[in-house]
Amino acid sequence: MPFGTIHGEKIYYEVHGSGDTVVLLHHGFGCTRMWKDIYSPLVEGGYQVVLYDRRGYGQSQKGNDFQEFYESDRFRPESVRDLAELRDKLGLDSFHIIGQCEGGVIGVDFAVSYPHCVKTLFISSTQCYSEITTAEFNQLHFPQPFLELNPKLREKFIEWHGANHAQTSYNQFRKYGGAYGRDIFDLRPLLPRVSCPTFVLYPDRSALFSVEQAIAFYRHLPKGELAVMPGCGHNTYEQRPKEYTCYALDFLKRHSP
Repeated sequence: MPFGTIHGEKIYYEVHGSGDTVVLLHHGFGCTRMWKDIYSPLVEGGYQVVLYDRRGYGQSQKGNDFQEFYESDRFRPESVRDLAELRDKLGLDSFHIIGQCEGGVIGVDFAVSYPHCVKTLFISSTQCYSEITTAEFNQLHFPQPFLELNPKLREKFIEWHGANHAQTSYNQFRKYGGAYGRDIFDLRPLLPRVSCPTFVLYPDRSALFSVEQAIAFYRHLPKGELAVMPGCGHNTYEQRPKEYTCYALDFLKRHSP
């Protein structure tokens, strides 16, 4: 699969199938490989699926200033800019977005910045607002450094990000930064500006975010829809892939011409 140079960095991407385009945005610890159980059913459902590793994730280059970029206010606007340039490279007019956790934040930002380019937005397990800083939140929820993780989690991270980068990447991602930043996080002021139909999928057993986050998300969207997956943890795409894709396909078909 190809790489494209976007703002000076090599970005890895894949394109599968044909039809109306769906772009998948991975979460803050992930990459394209996390979508292994999701993209095929979308392709079989008649969609062209685009997956890519955002800068510094998976097989995409980090660049010399990645740590500063990741921890700065540049992360969200430049992630939107990179998606816009990938759109141009692939010759896409408009498309649907599916975003998991942090990928949902990038999806919201892109939908607000480029409303004419986004047909629908489907987000899962994305935080709506915080009551403590991201640095404090991550300290509570990700206390273990890479070498103290469960061996299966370490193996997954090595598979996703490579043996040379897995440890440094995880130890950076668990601290603070990325789309959630390092201080108080709040998407609520931005959500009324999302003009496309938006589906919010949330688990009721997330170890990170409560269901109240989903309700706040839904109530602030002009064209919002909401579903809660019972008995499911944070990684909805991994724990319940069949239900995940059923929700996504039903939503896409109801809002496709």
